[in-house]
Amino acid sequence: MSKRAYVVGTCDTKSEELHYVRDLLEAAGIRTCLVDVGIKSDAKDVDVTNAEVAAHGRGGAAILSIDDRGAAVTLMSEAFANFLRSREDIAGIIGAGGSGNTTLVTHGMQALPVGLPKLMVSTVAAGNIGPYIGGSDICMLYAVTDVAGLNSISRVVLGNAAHAMAGMIGRPVPRPAQSKRAAGLTMYGVTTPCVTNVRKRLEADFDCLVFHATPTGRQSLEKLVESNLLAGVLDITTTQVVVYGEGIARSNETCFDAVIKSRLPFVGSLGAQDMVNFGPPETIPQPFKHRLFYLHNAYATLMRTNRDECAAIGRWLGEKLNRFEGPMRFLLPERGVSMIDAAGQPFFDPEADAALFEAIERTVKETKSRRVIRVPRHINEPEFAAAAVEHFLEITSTKSAGVIPSLSKEGIGGGTRERRS
Repeated sequence: MSKRAYVVGTCDTKSEELHYVRDLLEAAGIRTCLVDVGIKSDAKDVDVTNAEVAAHGRGGAAILSIDDRGAAVTLMSEAFANFLRSREDIAGIIGAGGSGNTTLVTHGMQALPVGLPKLMVSTVAAGNIGPYIGGSDICMLYAVTDVAGLNSISRVVLGNAAHAMAGMIGRPVPRPAQSKRAAGLTMYGVTTPCVTNVRKRLEADFDCLVFHATPTGRQSLEKLVESNLLAGVLDITTTQVVVYGEGIARSNETCFDAVIKSRLPFVGSLGAQDMVNFGPPETIPQPFKHRLFYLHNAYATLMRTNRDECAAIGRWLGEKLNRFEGPMRFLLPERGVSMIDAAGQPFFDPEADAALFEAIERTVKETKSRRVIRVPRHINEPEFAAAAVEHFLEITSTKSAGVIPSLSKEGIGGGTRERRS
């Protein structure tokens, strides 16, 4: 099947711009498919109508008659994601529009595999784009002017976007000569020595994918887990289960769920569980002003978790670990859990760490496949990394699952490059 670049948007308001992008792609030799996702659109000069897209959602074509715009956009977003999952001819996808368009189109883009070209020209691309990106690899390009007709600025911005998409499709990334099984690792600045050591010990046999231990980094890791692209996970840095920027009362409730569901081999630890992340010092809420802090950089201030908080974190983690039914090893680094939680360092607090370890051990119900293991080393000592690797290799299957596939015969991101007669 010939693959095509999908050009997507609401053709009731963005038809001129979308046709302009489509024509530039065609002129570059890329086959296209123009998809209308407009709620009130009646466009006929498209390849896929809004009714065809809506048919993939709850309520079907009735979505288009809903008066509540917010509800209609939400349902159309779900329908569009389902529509994209049903297609086998997508070489890449490009959209253009304002906040409503961006919400709708990027929701669908997030349903597509990592590596498939995705580009959104948007009026909101200069702000917080985290919700639109999720854990995906969506390219966001700021529209500069509103997407409201073609002008001297929008022609250039949309033209650059079209040509970028043509380049991504027409020049796919070559596949490596030999594919390795992929392992997902989590890292923070204060656990970099450990993860670097683990990676070096594994990279001869595994494609080591390292994710920054932030909420967004975890979303990316979990997306690959859900896509069956990993052979196992070394979750060395689990700091994100505490909280980011608003105190320690809230945890990431879905943390680990993707791995639990997948039953992948899992080696975890307590990297950076000694800290909570805030922004600059002036952003720290008043109730925490008396606590122990460490200025990581101008934009990140770290607060040391105390004994009671560590015990609560340990209980929460333990309950999560009890849900693992696949092979799991959780390692407790007895001499410290981060670069600044070590003898002579500002966050060194053996009592708080002990409360964390003991809460996990009391909570976890060990089985043959689910084990908690104390390691009498600091997390960044080479011996700890060696122990993590040893346990990972012990529980990792020799099956070929977790090899990152190419998305086409040409390579990742490849599609059909030809002119349509």
